[in-house]
Amino acid sequence: MNRTLRIVDGREAFIEAVASAAQTVICDAIARKGKAHVALTGGTMGIAVLTGFDVSTTSPVDWSQVHFWWGDERFVEHESADRNCLQAREAFISAADVPEGNVHEMPAANSGLSLDEAASAYAHELSEHAQAGSNLPEFDLTFLGIGPDAHVASLFPDHPDAKKPGTVVSVRNSPKPPPERISLTYSALNASKRIWVVACGADKAEAVALMMSNQGSLSVPSSCVNGRDETVLWADNAASSLI
Repeated sequence: MNRTLRIVDGREAFIEAVASAAQTVICDAIARKGKAHVALTGGTMGIAVLTGFDVSTTSPVDWSQVHFWWGDERFVEHESADRNCLQAREAFISAADVPEGNVHEMPAANSGLSLDEAASAYAHELSEHAQAGSNLPEFDLTFLGIGPDAHVASLFPDHPDAKKPGTVVSVRNSPKPPPERISLTYSALNASKRIWVVACGADKAEAVALMMSNQGSLSVPSSCVNGRDETVLWADNAASSLI
């Protein structure tokens, strides 16, 4: 699968470019089927992009028709500032006209569910919104960050939990804290129409180069994700400096 590299330098320009392009994709999905499904990511730039979404009364996007999911989540308490979903709410969701039923958070550590039960619960929720013939909704756009080790979501290099089948996995002994996480699997991510990886900063340069030069290596998790229609790596000059 070919990957497209889009370089936009400067933080504000980067946020504006990615957010604007995403809104076009979302509007097209709503026009085509009356709704859109978007999977969000955490991380500095993943959250920053959300601040670029137009939540004004003149926004081109009808946010009430968008379902938001997450590619992964830290298995911590619901009120923890480490939660990707809490950061997304603060950056964008709370200010947008998104019905609460359209915000599909992964269960927290104080939800009363064990880690494995939480992963199963999220897989069940995905199946409840699945398109015909699938156990997943049609993700029109999936955002992913990339770690310095080239991990995406909570799928880490050569980690045994990253190899599990299904749509959602529980992750233990994560090399990056916290140790327990929930993540979509490679197969679930790759069911997305579009996957956009966002990367900024020199500390991501080696990971970006590995992603662009490998295909399907479990030692380079970012090389294992491919959208059905497109895979785009959005990067600034520093992150793309080794390509």
